Amino acid sequence: MSLFNVFNVSGSAMSAESVRLNTTSSNLANANSVSSSANETYKARYPVFAAELNQFVSQQGVSVPVRVAGIVESQKPLLAEFNPDHPMANEQGYIFKPNVNVMEEMANMISASRAYQTNVEVAESSKKMLMRTLQMGQ
Repeated sequence: MSLFNVFNVSGSAMSAESVRLNTTSSNLANANSVSSSANETYKARYPVFAAELNQFVSQQGVSVPVRVAGIVESQKPLLAEFNPDHPMANEQGYIFKPNVNVMEEMANMISASRAYQTNVEVAESSKKMLMRTLQMGQ
């Protein structure tokens, strides 16, 4: 595998983890929102990653960048709470809350941050190796 391919792989991973951080922050920002209808209530969103294997298989080795295949909504049930005094309550007195688990989202945020940081370190180490290789030729 060429040393330059490492930059493609780590760059695509950083981009994917950035999308993961954005969806996690969106989930956390909407965790306490309420609605009077289940259809209007925010649903947790998660990115789906996929490998771009077909384009990058070479004879020397395999370097497989990652891409975001899409963002899907969680299928977990929404939280219905009986609160007839709430201004957003429907005719039956229920309000609907998102299916966002704050603890799970915090764990996702830490995981995405560390994965992003790891890929930054991989790119930095590769850059140092490439610079040392170039200095050997002087």
